[in-house]
Amino acid sequence: MIGISIAAKKEWEAVLDKYNMSLDKCETYPFGEYFKTNIYGEDVILYRCGVRKMNCSAATQYMIDHFNLNKIIVAGTCAGIDDKYNNLDIIFPNKLVQYDCTVKETEPLIKDSFTITIDMSNYNDIRTGTIGTADKPVVMWKDYVELKDNNITIADTESAAIAYICKANNVECVVIKGISDFPTNEQETTKEESHENQLNVFLTNIPIVMNDIIDNYLEFAIKNHFDYSEL
Repeated sequence: MIGISIAAKKEWEAVLDKYNMSLDKCETYPFGEYFKTNIYGEDVILYRCGVRKMNCSAATQYMIDHFNLNKIIVAGTCAGIDDKYNNLDIIFPNKLVQYDCTVKETEPLIKDSFTITIDMSNYNDIRTGTIGTADKPVVMWKDYVELKDNNITIADTESAAIAYICKANNVECVVIKGISDFPTNEQETTKEESHENQLNVFLTNIPIVMNDIIDNYLEFAIKNHFDYSEL
């Protein structure tokens, strides 16, 4: 069975709407809700894992243990970092890093021990790049600049942690992320106004991104195989 992992509540609501599924018809587990269906001839379980690394890691292990998953597809939104991309662009990260695990004042921000790589070399018609994952979302401009200086393409609070758990369990993993928003320079307004503006863009773009992933990229993720690669 294939698992499709959705983090944020608003992303989950967009998925439920897309599949004409009501919340009261979903099953529940310690970290959220789930339902089973068949997509493109494959049995799948779509589940909400919750945001941040602790929730998504525990939910991933739970789903692997209870449903014997052989693949997990992580689908959702992310913050844009590399400015050659735009809002609503879809990225399949081939490098996934947890960047909040080091003492960045004395160590590299990104270390191999917190990095997972996925071989995307056979797929030339998709955008790839590096996704940075941390418990703190990228809102402040200084955090955005730091990630950009470290060649991060996009950022979220789940994907690299999920991939880490998947690899530890020898479960295939692929991530599909759509850029919902970019941080803005709070020095041009205030921190509160900048955050609110970014949040409003994020909320507006969530259903657009999720519908695009389901309509145009989910079949590709389900029908193809993705191996882990060496760093």
